[in-house]
Amino acid sequence: MFESAFAEVAALLLAAALIGALALWLRQPLIIAFILVGILEGPAVLGWVTAADQIDLLAKIGIALLLFVVGLKLDLRLIRTLGPLAVVTGLGQMAFSSVVGYLTARAFGMGSVAALYVAAALAFSSTIIVVKLLSDKREIDALHGRTAVGILIVQDIVVIVLLLTLTAFGAGSEATGPWEGTAAILAKTAAFLTALGIAMRYLLPRLLHRLAASQELLVLFGIAWAVALAAGAEAMDFSKEVGAFLAGVSLASTPYREALGARLVSLRDFLLLFFFIDLGAGLDLGLLGAQVGVALVLSLSVLLGKPLIIMVILGAFGYRSRTGFLTGLSLAQISEFSLILAALGFGLGHIDAATTSVITLVGIITIALSTYLTLYAHPLYEHLGKWLTRFERQIPHPEETADDTGALQSPDVILFGLGRYGGEIARRLRDRGQDLLCVDFDPYVVAAGRKDGLNIRYGDAHDPELLAHLPLQRARWIISTAPEREVNLAFLSALRSHGYRGDVALRAEDAADAEALEAAGADLVLTPLRDGAKEAVDLLTTPRAKQAGKVR
Repeated sequence: MFESAFAEVAALLLAAALIGALALWLRQPLIIAFILVGILEGPAVLGWVTAADQIDLLAKIGIALLLFVVGLKLDLRLIRTLGPLAVVTGLGQMAFSSVVGYLTARAFGMGSVAALYVAAALAFSSTIIVVKLLSDKREIDALHGRTAVGILIVQDIVVIVLLLTLTAFGAGSEATGPWEGTAAILAKTAAFLTALGIAMRYLLPRLLHRLAASQELLVLFGIAWAVALAAGAEAMDFSKEVGAFLAGVSLASTPYREALGARLVSLRDFLLLFFFIDLGAGLDLGLLGAQVGVALVLSLSVLLGKPLIIMVILGAFGYRSRTGFLTGLSLAQISEFSLILAALGFGLGHIDAATTSVITLVGIITIALSTYLTLYAHPLYEHLGKWLTRFERQIPHPEETADDTGALQSPDVILFGLGRYGGEIARRLRDRGQDLLCVDFDPYVVAAGRKDGLNIRYGDAHDPELLAHLPLQRARWIISTAPEREVNLAFLSALRSHGYRGDVALRAEDAADAEALEAAGADLVLTPLRDGAKEAVDLLTTPRAKQAGKVR
């Protein structure tokens, strides 16, 4: 079809860009688009992918950089700070998903080894997708966002251990016996980790300090270090993935990890494109058709089972159903690591192409559907919340750091949401002598607000019991700083249903949101971006003599 590998790669990139644009329009992660490009241009459809060696090499470098960046973020000090909530919820969810996946795979006639791989694939959620979606929704710092990230850190640690274990099995299978293979792996592991520890203690800090004088050289060293350790690990019968991950861990405690991670993300995403294309190109559509039934059942267990078990565990800790629902829904997909595990298992000869196809198909289904579930999580909770309260314990919630004691009986203003914008509004209202009652559903924000001297209590604006116990009728203003249009519309409706007749101020992110909120009856619409830009322009266009006393 193409005269050179260069022309073939150019066609692949062009197709990836076009299908990626379609995926963006459909609000889908690019992972789905890239797998579909591989299927479309692979031997099963168009047959364009012939430069398999070149694409495979780029895919392996992409995986190495993925693991390197994960290792960079896994500061050993961070592991020590993981609380029992993230550890118990993460391990409990993985155990539940694995058991369900194993039993389902066995029920469909899979062998025990193949079922174990399916079980492992279902256990993990996608760090890249979850963080991206929560960041886009500005919920990465919310309680459910931080809880989800904590669970993902636990999962990342477990998946790395699993990769190392699979490597040991793969290497041990070629040894003369199980004991000899195990002893050889242990000796090589000790030698590898010892050498890495010496480098971390004596070599890397001094070397990075000198290289940091040039950002380009620092990034080049990071890539070289990741690929070199990946190659070294492969030479010692480990996997490239483990070597690249340990390369990242070795630099995670240095002051340069943030600069390295930020500059490598784009290169990592570009090279991972070839992994997903290669994965899609290797799929047999005939096998996919035969595996649709088991893939749908497994996908259903992920989409429903993960949120369910997370709500149960968080409910056992005393967290509200809303926190559990939003956390669980964001994790209702399998991970890119699940696909990497499947590819590794296929390469080691542990599983066949049919099992790899099942895991890939589950990935496509769950990633595609969970994206919409996460985007519309708040409206879904509005419809399902009354049935989800059974997952809550009938005790005071640990999200609450105090009860209503000390709340103002007649506040001038009730402010919901103390993020960066809401917190600034609260401080300025307090400085102007307003009697203020603040409400937030993030216990960390509540604790910080109390230390700052704010009158604040824990609460969820969508909890009808909370609104019923607040002094709504005595407040002149009620303010919501939530950025989502649907959340504010529901909040406004709830206030009116509780008989509040005072003034309501709601936040809008753009003109369309502002128009919708005004049409719904908001007395004042706050637009941080527009208002901030207006103030900035006013300062910039004011003669310097007049603004000299304003800007310092």
